[in-house]
Amino acid sequence: MNQEPNESSPGASAGPSQRWSSRIRFAFIAVCYLAAAYMLIPFVWSRYFAWHPALRDAPGVTNTSDGHPGDPINIALIGSEEDLVSILRDGGWYPADALSLKADLKIAADTVLSRPYKDAPVSNLYLWGRKEDKAFEQPVGNNPRQRHHVRFWRGAEVDGQGRPLWFGAATFDKSVGLSETTGQITHHIDSDVDKERDHLLGDLKQSGRLADLRFVDDFHDVHDGVNGGGDRWHTDGRLPVGTIAARSRGKTNSRENSSASPQSTAPQSTAPQSTAPKSSSPQSTP
Repeated sequence: MNQEPNESSPGASAGPSQRWSSRIRFAFIAVCYLAAAYMLIPFVWSRYFAWHPALRDAPGVTNTSDGHPGDPINIALIGSEEDLVSILRDGGWYPADALSLKADLKIAADTVLSRPYKDAPVSNLYLWGRKEDKAFEQPVGNNPRQRHHVRFWRGAEVDGQGRPLWFGAATFDKSVGLSETTGQITHHIDSDVDKERDHLLGDLKQSGRLADLRFVDDFHDVHDGVNGGGDRWHTDGRLPVGTIAARSRGKTNSRENSSASPQSTAPQSTAPQSTAPKSSSPQSTP
């Protein structure tokens, strides 16, 4: 006697509703994958790098001449070389003298005699195998033993308006002593490099020349380290990127017209009031 097949048995084929359900799930997964891989992710990255293409090639830490890690990158500015120099001057910072025997002897004498040296030289650090393109400092009191200073390196790429991005390493020199790695006389930095970053940002904001300011979250994968002089540093990992507004023609810097040199104090945090965006596409701060 022939028996009819039992549809509920393991060998029975799936019904039409089950087959359609599997096809719908597969189609949904495929659509989500295509949307993410070919639309969402490219859109996010294009927004991020359209901000400035030099961010694709952004080392987080400088190096010394003998290959030791140097100070971390903690600020970036978009603009021409002229814009960079003028906004730092407007903010009360001085271009540092080039290293030379004469400058070295002067800073040594001024440190011992407690005489001001507002444009004292800074030691060379390296990014992409070359030393800093620009260096600036801001004196503290009448002794070059303590000072604010920042080095800048120009990135290789420019944005759609032909403007380069300048990567900066800003630190506060708190004392003079011997390097723990070379034994040479050097400045020792304060470990809180974010405080110095925020101090510099405060001065740049007061200049009225920052047209835009955004933050790259988690720019640093490693949030602490030791520089070539043996000084420890730590950071929250955020990189501020400011766009410099060109100075109006005929406008002069009121600081340059004053005979008095700006006297700064030890770095105080002037962090922007807005918080960092959590998405990978940074948003402008007010």
